[in-house]
Amino acid sequence: MEQVQCVVIGAGVVGLAAARSLVRRGCEVMVLEAAPTFGTGTSSRNSEVIHAGIYYTAGSLKARLCVQGRSMLYAYCAERGVGHRRCGKLLVATAADQVPGLRAIVDRARCNGVDDLVVLDATQARALESELRCEAAIYSPSTGIVDSHALMLALYGEIGNAGGMVVFNSPVEQARCAHSAIELVAVDGTQLRATMVVNAAGLHAPALAARFAGLEASQVPRAYFAKGNYFTLGARTPFRHLIYPVPQAGGLGVHLTLDLAGQARFGPDVQWVDTPDDLTVQAARADAFYAEVRKYWPGLPGGALMPGYAGIRPKIDGPGSDAADFWIAGPAQHGVRGLVNLFGIESPGLTSALAIGEHVARLLLPGV
Repeated sequence: MEQVQCVVIGAGVVGLAAARSLVRRGCEVMVLEAAPTFGTGTSSRNSEVIHAGIYYTAGSLKARLCVQGRSMLYAYCAERGVGHRRCGKLLVATAADQVPGLRAIVDRARCNGVDDLVVLDATQARALESELRCEAAIYSPSTGIVDSHALMLALYGEIGNAGGMVVFNSPVEQARCAHSAIELVAVDGTQLRATMVVNAAGLHAPALAARFAGLEASQVPRAYFAKGNYFTLGARTPFRHLIYPVPQAGGLGVHLTLDLAGQARFGPDVQWVDTPDDLTVQAARADAFYAEVRKYWPGLPGGALMPGYAGIRPKIDGPGSDAADFWIAGPAQHGVRGLVNLFGIESPGLTSALAIGEHVARLLLPGV
């Protein structure tokens, strides 16, 4: 049986970030990815937004790792030449009864270490975006966008340059947690023995952890899948900033984001599905998008929205539940030496990726 010091399962942005943190500490690292290339799941099917850290519960992992990860991500992109832009975001109240809630959002953000938010009245907001309709807004100057593929390519290259290895088409079937090592079995029968394993399998992380002999069932959450549909704008956008409605139950609402070429897209909505394989965007869902977008952009032309793409949020909370925090469990939590499980790494997972990688490394190599 081949021996390797550390195996990271999953080559999405979080798995690659964890591998980078470990290889930078001198570890022998092998990343096993089921797909033919990196980042084919949630990492490549999102809004590509660099979040400021506004919404999350104070003291939560989401809050702490988002704020830390945002700073790390901007620095990394600048250092590595990864495409990004600090374009800013307007969080808009489109009805009078939403305006008082803006102050609570600012207060929560300040508790998370985000102290650059500016509350705008309707006139001030329209001075930034002339076609925007709102009662008031919050301006977040530290929100931005990033080329997620270029980011993952940079991480992939850094891992290889440091002596790490990423192996594609290598799905892991099961594992056995022993005292001195964790034995992994791939679908093709290949066996590996590792002293450290990071389960960063994203949508499939809970199902994979359930097949780890020696890990208690109570340490594996139930997986839920929340599909997010996106529609693209088939016309030139008048907006220069990201536009978000006030958060609503189940998500952040149908927001307007931009890519680095200036193309606008709208989404995601929230559609609970039974399988993470359901990625078809149904054209009929555009009707609901028009209704939501026109609350803040009344001038959206009819027929301008085209089905774009869909992504699946790797949720560990079901419909009607409060949003769960990241579940990052190391040996101190589940009692299995050398194992870290990453569950529920949905938004702001992309923003938080580098900080999550450092957190994982500290769990496995305290003091290093």
